[in-house]
Amino acid sequence: MKLRFDHYGDNGFPLIILHGLFGSASNFRSLAKLYGEKYSVYCLDLRNHGESPHGDDSSYDAMASDILEFMDDHNMTSANILGHSMGGKVAMQLALSHPDRVNKLIVGDIAPVTYPPNHTEVFDGLNALDLNAISSRGEAETVLKNYISNPGVRLFLLSNLARKKDQGFYWRMNLPVLEHEYDQIAAAPRGAPFEKAALFIRGELSEYIPESFYPAIRELFPNARIETLAGAGHWLHAEKPQEFTKLVMDFLED
Repeated sequence: MKLRFDHYGDNGFPLIILHGLFGSASNFRSLAKLYGEKYSVYCLDLRNHGESPHGDDSSYDAMASDILEFMDDHNMTSANILGHSMGGKVAMQLALSHPDRVNKLIVGDIAPVTYPPNHTEVFDGLNALDLNAISSRGEAETVLKNYISNPGVRLFLLSNLARKKDQGFYWRMNLPVLEHEYDQIAAAPRGAPFEKAALFIRGELSEYIPESFYPAIRELFPNARIETLAGAGHWLHAEKPQEFTKLVMDFLED
């Protein structure tokens, strides 16, 4: 599985950034350019997302193996790994399965637990779109309004739409597999505790890491530091980019 990626910065220790469900490497473009001033930054499209290949398996073991293959292909003995949401779980699984390949771990607003299904309306909305019938993103958004009230979320999801050469649109992401494999995506990463430094950043306004999940984090990541980003929701790196960047850079440089 050869993942598609963006690269920023030619010098410094490697930093690999992993996006969340329905996302792509472009989600971290602005921050990656900043990080690239001190690190060699790689933003990856995870399997079944963006322009990376599709596959039937969306388990965290499979996705972590993809990252390992990427590191091998680029002669990386180890790297700092930053992941948001689903990408955070991929990062955790890589650290748990191959701790020698992860230098420092940064996880954005996700915990190593199994989450209840909370994307049902999103899948319903995406499946309601007849991609051969719509002629614009505006028409697609009109359909999504019936399922998703947040305009920012709608625009984020529609970033996955690509226009065909002849007529209509197609999804860059592998929507059927993501829906079929959703139980795997909601599942918790597993493995022996990762003893190295880890930073978990939670959004103050997000429900993804309540304090009741702290024991689960510390069980698998005993040297984890948990920071709360004031005024931020789940998309903390986009909502509070300066504050998020300071936490990340301070941790990496410590």
